[in-house]
Amino acid sequence: MVQTDSFRHSKRRPRNTTGSLLLLLAILMVFPFIASQFGNSWVRIMDVALLYIMLALGLNVVVGFAGLLDLGYIAFYAIGAYTAGLLASPQFGAVLQSFVDTYPDLGNFLVSVFGPNILANGIHLSIWLIVPLSALIAAFFGALLGAPTLKLRGDYLAIVTLGFGEIIRIFMNNLNAPVNITNGPQGINLIDPVRIFGVTLAGEPGSGSMVRIFGFEMPSVNAYYFLFLLLCMAIIFISIRLQHSRLGRAWVAIREDEIAAKAMGINTRNMKLLSFAMGASFGGIAGAMFAAFQGFVSPESFSLTESIAVLAMVVLGGIGHIPGVVLGGVILAALPEILRHVVEPLQQSLFGSVLIDAEVLRQLLYGLAMVVIMLNRPSGLWPAPRHEDRPDFNKESSGGAGGGLSADHLAQPAAGVVAAKEA
Repeated sequence: MVQTDSFRHSKRRPRNTTGSLLLLLAILMVFPFIASQFGNSWVRIMDVALLYIMLALGLNVVVGFAGLLDLGYIAFYAIGAYTAGLLASPQFGAVLQSFVDTYPDLGNFLVSVFGPNILANGIHLSIWLIVPLSALIAAFFGALLGAPTLKLRGDYLAIVTLGFGEIIRIFMNNLNAPVNITNGPQGINLIDPVRIFGVTLAGEPGSGSMVRIFGFEMPSVNAYYFLFLLLCMAIIFISIRLQHSRLGRAWVAIREDEIAAKAMGINTRNMKLLSFAMGASFGGIAGAMFAAFQGFVSPESFSLTESIAVLAMVVLGGIGHIPGVVLGGVILAALPEILRHVVEPLQQSLFGSVLIDAEVLRQLLYGLAMVVIMLNRPSGLWPAPRHEDRPDFNKESSGGAGGGLSADHLAQPAAGVVAAKEA
């Protein structure tokens, strides 16, 4: 009888799961149409949240699956964004002109290779060519970061990855002399928006940022919302397939005990490099989308606090659990903006005046919520239901884990994002 009930329950579970996913998808599909009734700013907030979800899912491959603490993950976001900035804007023409002015022989040779038209207007590749290229370049730099850190664990690995992230940001901030590649602190602007079947998602000039697709008209932020939602679904599908593949199980084995994994014949070196490269490729894709969405990139968007914020999304949502990571991304990306619109009206209704500045109170409530969550649910808001799919936070030392993953290592940067976010 017990076996029969268990069998029936196991047969019902996929149907219930499918129904829940379909219901969630239906809610997400109608959300922008409902939210736009209260202003396009709410849809734009969700656009940014979806970009953060892509980043969090990529970092989850490194931290959640392989157990490698990475505090420089935002560097791959920057690499993807600047790749799009160089290849989909007039900036490449400025780079050629800078070569001509600084190194005339080399510059004239490059002009003869690329042509005077590119010198005048820059390169304007399709975003659908730039996205895979950004993923490949970011994956290359991910493997480049992973190669010298193969024997590092815990705090040492965190310091090295933190330094890598800062190196990339400083390079982007200073590569404007003697050859102007990134335009330095001024950033790159006039980046081409996404085009689908010849339709620009930024809206045609004079349309008021309205996009007409297949006879339907919608605001630009709504069009980008559906594109980002589609990309998030694709990344979630890939992450699920990775988690349940032999590669994913190898990463989990390294996370739990690297020495035992190596003794069982797992090539820990290649597995770590693959985790860095795979996670970095997701960051490159998100960066390219960010550049096309904003139309502008600058080094200020890729600071250390952004890396810590993405790590906080993974940890507070549920490290190693894909739905939990998505939940953490939505909450930590959207909650500050929601509080921005709530704290002042709430004080007016309760006290008749604003007692505490909205920005200060918003950060206070944001930080307090994170501290309470970490104290009461150290495994995250939505941890993996199976124990083997989530890290063991009861380990006293980092000797067994592949990346020295522990509650102390993760809770400190997660809490630190509160103070650093507005620094």
